[in-house]
Amino acid sequence: MKFEELPLNNNVLDALYDMHFDTCTPVQEKCIPGILKGRDVLGVAQTGTGKTAAYLLPILSKIDSNNYPDNAINCLIMSPTRELAQQIDQAMQGFGYYLQGVSSVAVYGGNDGNRYDQEVKSLRLGADVVIATPGRLISHINMGNIDMSKISFFVLDEADRMLDMGFADDIMSIAKGLPKTCQTIMFSATMPDKINDLARTLLKNPVEIKLAVSKPAEKIKQCAYICYEAQKLKIIEDIFKKGDLKRVIVFCGSKLKVKQVAAALHRMNVNCSEMHSDLEQAQRDEVMLNFKSGQLDVLVATDIVARGIDIDDISMVINYDVPNDAEDYVHRIGRTARADRDGQAITLVAQDDTYLFEQIEKFLGKEVEKIQLPEGIGEAPEYTSGRRPQRRGTKAKSIRRKDRNQTAHKHKPRRQNDQQNETSQTVDASKNNNAPKDSEQREKQTSRKGRRKNVQPQRNNQVAKQKSENERTDEKSTEQQPKNQNKRCTQNRNKNRNNKSRSQQDNNQPNVEGRNKKATKPNNERQTKKQGTSKNQNKRQKQEVTYQGTRKFEAPKNQQKTESGFTSIIKKPLRWLKSLSKK
Repeated sequence: MKFEELPLNNNVLDALYDMHFDTCTPVQEKCIPGILKGRDVLGVAQTGTGKTAAYLLPILSKIDSNNYPDNAINCLIMSPTRELAQQIDQAMQGFGYYLQGVSSVAVYGGNDGNRYDQEVKSLRLGADVVIATPGRLISHINMGNIDMSKISFFVLDEADRMLDMGFADDIMSIAKGLPKTCQTIMFSATMPDKINDLARTLLKNPVEIKLAVSKPAEKIKQCAYICYEAQKLKIIEDIFKKGDLKRVIVFCGSKLKVKQVAAALHRMNVNCSEMHSDLEQAQRDEVMLNFKSGQLDVLVATDIVARGIDIDDISMVINYDVPNDAEDYVHRIGRTARADRDGQAITLVAQDDTYLFEQIEKFLGKEVEKIQLPEGIGEAPEYTSGRRPQRRGTKAKSIRRKDRNQTAHKHKPRRQNDQQNETSQTVDASKNNNAPKDSEQREKQTSRKGRRKNVQPQRNNQVAKQKSENERTDEKSTEQQPKNQNKRCTQNRNKNRNNKSRSQQDNNQPNVEGRNKKATKPNNERQTKKQGTSKNQNKRQKQEVTYQGTRKFEAPKNQQKTESGFTSIIKKPLRWLKSLSKK
């Protein structure tokens, strides 16, 4: 069926004509009439069948032709990932090229403050179509930035992926804020029990459309290498040497594997880049833009790119790690052979992943072709039916539980022995004379804090003893000084005194004289006190004391000294030293 045969708006048909879209896919042919009639729709189909256009085309034609409020949100589309939200927004811009007054905005996290302000402004003004991820939309709802009372269309794209990512509660909380007259449309690639339960709660008498549920496209050539983990990089190197591959996606099971494989491909001079959740949103946008435009030949990515990414000319998909679920395998290889093109899917099956790959083959209903390893790599392991792999930590936990059960009876006598030892220690402590009588003192001695407190005073006593011993040695040394040393000190003093008096007379320093005059002003109070002092103090005023390199100059005899508070403080240690020398 062609698009012209469907009751779509003329502006939408003009945009499809410019984009060279003539015929409908089976999903579009069956979903568009039901959406135009206003019924709820549940669409289940494989990836790459045109599900995005199946709900965007009828919604845009109804918004453009009917009377919907201008300053309100008319359609809300939920997306599991940021990349899929961006892709839906790009498709919206293409289909609504000739629609005047129909606006859209993509709301997702990982952006800067300017982008957030634009989102808030467009939500408050009322964009016609809002494409959002669940987490970001709930944050706007909590902040009061969005009014959902006038929404007419609610779309869940890749609903199974959103449930797998843990957005079930978020979707239910968003659905509670919608009006009862809202038309709900749900699309999914698989149909597990969770999707059935969600469809029963959200959809009202829906039109169910199921086409090739969870089956890959027939034009995909599937093959596998049975190998060891250490042989995978050599196999990839051989694959790229055989042919000039330019549109390839390599899927890995973890971010660490993505970084390792991308580094190995760079060493092989392959034009590639990596795609995982550790990258910032601007980096992710740049990588996807370069890959879609052909600037990158190979994209090494996690399952972020496995769902909903529409790139038509991908020639090969390589599964570096076997996916944990058969449905994830279908989504991965569904990136190739899109739009009636041929494609190839290669899976590297390690020895520990044989069970998972057997489950994939049972799900597909056929055996995947096994290819021999290239020459020079080594021998391949035997492909035998493997056991179900245990989760990390389960084996260790089971071993610990067995050990506990086996040794449970051995713990009781140990505890009794410990109690007996404790009682014997307390009895021995009571016999000792130094043992404390009170229970509080015993606890202090046994505890660490008590030990520290008991050790500190002992250390302080040791330090005090050392200081007293040092002082005694100093006193003995001063008493044992020879008399010749005292004579030399007096001779040196006389020489320095004579030299200083000569230098003052030659240089005629008025400042020094002024200072001496100021220092020798009479003070009646101090003179009366000095008269009552002892003979030793009078001698200290007239003589200078030298002790171990320190000197004190005396004032002229005609002038009387006046000591200030500062000078008296300085002289106290000198007097103390002099008394020690006399002793």
